[in-house]
Amino acid sequence: MTKGTPRPFVLGISGAQGSGKSTLSAALAESMRGIGITTAVLSIDDIYHTKADRIALARQVHPLFAVRGVPGTHDVGLGLKIIEAIDNGCAVRLPRFDKAADDRASEAVWEEAPADTALLILEGWCLGAQPEAEEALIAPINDLERLEDSDGRWRRAVNTALGSDYQRLFGRTDMLVFLAAPGFDVVRDWRIEQEHALARTAGSDASAVMSDAQVENFIRFYERLTRHILAEMPSRADLLIRLAADRAPLSVHYHRYASP
Repeated sequence: MTKGTPRPFVLGISGAQGSGKSTLSAALAESMRGIGITTAVLSIDDIYHTKADRIALARQVHPLFAVRGVPGTHDVGLGLKIIEAIDNGCAVRLPRFDKAADDRASEAVWEEAPADTALLILEGWCLGAQPEAEEALIAPINDLERLEDSDGRWRRAVNTALGSDYQRLFGRTDMLVFLAAPGFDVVRDWRIEQEHALARTAGSDASAVMSDAQVENFIRFYERLTRHILAEMPSRADLLIRLAADRAPLSVHYHRYASP
């Protein structure tokens, strides 16, 4: 970014798995490009650590970190470098994550944010989340925590990670939009729909697609933080969009916005 040039605007879109963040981001990006605004989209799902790095993290910290999703499983440093490059007016490659392979995709399929990017849409299921209070971590919230994290070591490590560089990444957003699910119970159905869609496009990799039962187990990793976000983010998101179970918008609340 040259002196006197406004830094790119970073629009954050947060919401539970399956709430429509990616669909909204893609539609908005297309609309902005259509009126001449150079726009790039980055999902925090695309900056997960590689499978090898998560396996190493599982050995060093806790076995549950082998599963992608929660804070601590993202390469936040990579995300910060990408935003820094965009802020400085540099073209930068945007990583992509292959969920069927559960690993970072080959650089051959990475897209590029142009040097003149004016709008970056940053989306993610835990985007903008704040750490829980220490006392909230004491009691397990589901069978996963009760059986595989009985001492709370994993959930405390997740909470600690969320309170560190994640806040630097989230703090770069200029406006936060929250797509609020009606409750955690619908997330299971939304996430199963996502997996069925992935199965239709996975081709020879279809064996890596999760069954409905596997999805139910998978979302237990997300349950604690998703419930926390649903409880505390509506009061502070710049734009709150409450959704019905079919994702239809029920209401829109504009809370505040301070220009960068």
